[in-house]
Amino acid sequence: MTTTPRTDAAEETAVPSSDAAATTQAEISAEIAELAARPQERGQRQPLIDYPPYRSSILRHPTKDPRHVDPETIERWSPCFGHRDVHRLESDLTIGAHAGTNSAVSGEPIGERITVSGRIVDGEGRPVAGQLVEIWQANAAGRYVHKNEQHPAPLDPNFVGTGRCLTGPDGSYAFTTIKPGPYPWGNHRNAWRPAHIHFSIFGNAFTQRLVTQMYFPGDPLFALDPIYQSLTDEKAREALVATYDHDLTVPDYSMGYRWDIVLTGARRTWMEDSDD
Repeated sequence: MTTTPRTDAAEETAVPSSDAAATTQAEISAEIAELAARPQERGQRQPLIDYPPYRSSILRHPTKDPRHVDPETIERWSPCFGHRDVHRLESDLTIGAHAGTNSAVSGEPIGERITVSGRIVDGEGRPVAGQLVEIWQANAAGRYVHKNEQHPAPLDPNFVGTGRCLTGPDGSYAFTTIKPGPYPWGNHRNAWRPAHIHFSIFGNAFTQRLVTQMYFPGDPLFALDPIYQSLTDEKAREALVATYDHDLTVPDYSMGYRWDIVLTGARRTWMEDSDD
């Protein structure tokens, strides 16, 4: 797995620099098209390490030899959205305060309620059971609950945008949440990220953490987004896009999306590199 640029909320929503603010979407789109036309750049199932349209990519990958660290030290400092056993209600981001979780929310969030479900499998299609899955996302207005958030969209007092669950015996997971909105970010002038949900899968230890993103079908921002386009293999990009599933849609309650995650093999889902 090659090194890839990080795409976390803090970096995506940063205030644009003067150079980035002077670059137009048309210039970024032209750079994307130029790179896509190069035969040597086609069919890459991992994002290019230095991808010029993604302005900060050159600064966000390792340039020196890896350092050996104590795995136990890493595990003590790795992020986690809870400090107790996973509660069955933590997979529903739309409900308020409830026993056994860390949520302090008490009301109904604003936005389109959705159900996101799928299976986590290995390269042979075998289910990966008992995995800790965490998600985080912007609210319906495209704003994260994050101290470095700069997008002047409203915060939703009833939506914190984080949840977690454990996969079942068949590798399945399911979340109920609010469909996130797109938001501006500091890559260039008038840059907007497609709506997406961040996924984290922990394996058997925090040091095995894998992070990726799920997108929604038909988003008009796909062609304009240098993060999405840094995957030059079309099938690899398509693997990041969920599919509308009417059987997952709950009558009079929520729209349903299915998204399966493949951890290994030639058809594996793109993951951010742990060294980013």
